Amino acid sequence: MGLISEVLLLPLAPVRGSAWAIRQALREAERLYYDPAAVRTELARLEEQLEAGEITEEEFDQREDELLDRLEEALRRRGATGEGTAL
Repeated sequence: MGLISEVLLLPLAPVRGSAWAIRQALREAERLYYDPAAVRTELARLEEQLEAGEITEEEFDQREDELLDRLEEALRRRGATGEGTAL
């Protein structure tokens, strides 16, 4: 960008900075949400809740399906970024 463009766009700098911060926060949230270790931990916790009688079989099945879908997506994303799929 030239000097004139920079001067004209200067009032938008806070907006551009905010957009960047939002993108970074979203990336981090997605990274945490699709972290295979976190999903496996949630699956273990879910099984403990079932064994303790805190949830029903139906609730377990539904939440387990959601977590397994999330784990599958996490592993797919890791493969797409070249991070490997080591378990």
